[in-house]
Amino acid sequence: GKGERMVKSRVLVVGGTGFMGRRIVRACLAQGHATYVLRRDIGLDMDKLEILLSFKKNGARLLEGSFSDHHSLIEAVKLVDVVISAISGIQVMNHSFLLQLKLVEAIKEAGNVKRFLPSEFGMDPSRMGDALEPGRVTFDEKMVVRKAIEEAQIPHTYVSSGCFAAYFAGLAQMRTLFPPKERVTLYGDGNVKAVFVDEDDVATYAVKTIDDLRTLNKTIYIRPPENVLSQRGLVEMWEKLSGKKLIKHNISAKDFLVNLTKEEEYTEQVGIGHFYHIFYEGCLTNFEVGDDEEASKLYPQVNYARMDDYLKRYL
Repeated sequence: GKGERMVKSRVLVVGGTGFMGRRIVRACLAQGHATYVLRRDIGLDMDKLEILLSFKKNGARLLEGSFSDHHSLIEAVKLVDVVISAISGIQVMNHSFLLQLKLVEAIKEAGNVKRFLPSEFGMDPSRMGDALEPGRVTFDEKMVVRKAIEEAQIPHTYVSSGCFAAYFAGLAQMRTLFPPKERVTLYGDGNVKAVFVDEDDVATYAVKTIDDLRTLNKTIYIRPPENVLSQRGLVEMWEKLSGKKLIKHNISAKDFLVNLTKEEEYTEQVGIGHFYHIFYEGCLTNFEVGDDEEASKLYPQVNYARMDDYLKRYL
């Protein structure tokens, strides 16, 4: 791209063993960056050990560090040009967004970082000021981190990626990751547009931004045009691939939100709020994005996964 630097930055990935973190590490290596992974205490977690050792085998350097050891964070940050955080914010796993405030302090004190990408990779929190409780905690905490980054005058890029396909390609059903076999719930009329993106593509686009002057201090939206689909469009795509029609049950916004007042688990209530904003309000597509803000326009060389191909994995 026109704005990309010729020299590849050295990158530190924090949260590198997580759902997005491991993909970001792989993308950094694939794009030729000297890649460092912060190795925090993993206890006896064998899965994380194997992931870390695979990174090392493929050329990444593991750096010991801890959020409880400020000096270790500073020393790690001083070795790189770019820091990418993939700290988990998924309520069903480990909600840790505010840990990034310690990372912001280390970056500020080190003074050498040319770009910081905090853990976002979802809905743009700056557009979610009216989000429903309790799910708004996700957006509120992201905005706390953004405020700290900007007050510290740290060069940054925010990446907004829409719906992770792994969670939503199962026809956007709340309690399953696989497409249903018989019946599908449609939110409202099912015609509100959302954005579905393969997580590996999210990582590829995110890493593309780090040496690109066009993305400095901006929010970049991953909105690949062929993956801007309504829920009904996604269902019809699946029906065509599978050769089977599903029984469709429409649920109104009022009936859907009734679940927020029931004694649902906390994580379930968070999900209900997020689904409401995506599939009833259209929070991913109800605003315009310029060509200089949209990843697939900035990086047309990336052959992003189309949802019709992505869905074939479930056949």
